[in-house]
Amino acid sequence: MLTQEELQQFESKLLARKAKIELNLDKTSHELDDIRELELKDEADFASISTDTAIDNAIIEQQRQELGEIDLALDKIKKGVYGICEMCEDPIGKARLEVKNFARYCIVCREIVEKNKSKDKQ
Repeated sequence: MLTQEELQQFESKLLARKAKIELNLDKTSHELDDIRELELKDEADFASISTDTAIDNAIIEQQRQELGEIDLALDKIKKGVYGICEMCEDPIGKARLEVKNFARYCIVCREIVEKNKSKDKQ
């Protein structure tokens, strides 16, 4: 089980990452607005901007998803269930939480979830 000090450290890391993502999302949103206002001169400009926009949109989606995971982890800290696997309810190892502060599953259960996801995609 995590100590109160460790919980506070994880909460600080989660809040710092959340702030960084929100800043990135805000900045990217403004950049995309600026791009929409550009007058494109030719098809090459349009193709280049379209590719960049698609990549930005993928990054934005990934960051929004991570924000959701961070919010869930912060909520778990408040409820006193942070660091507990959602599947088997065993503690998630501290080393795993250090690598992925918003981990929802222990290593064993994460592998099961990943295998099920890959089966669903097939």
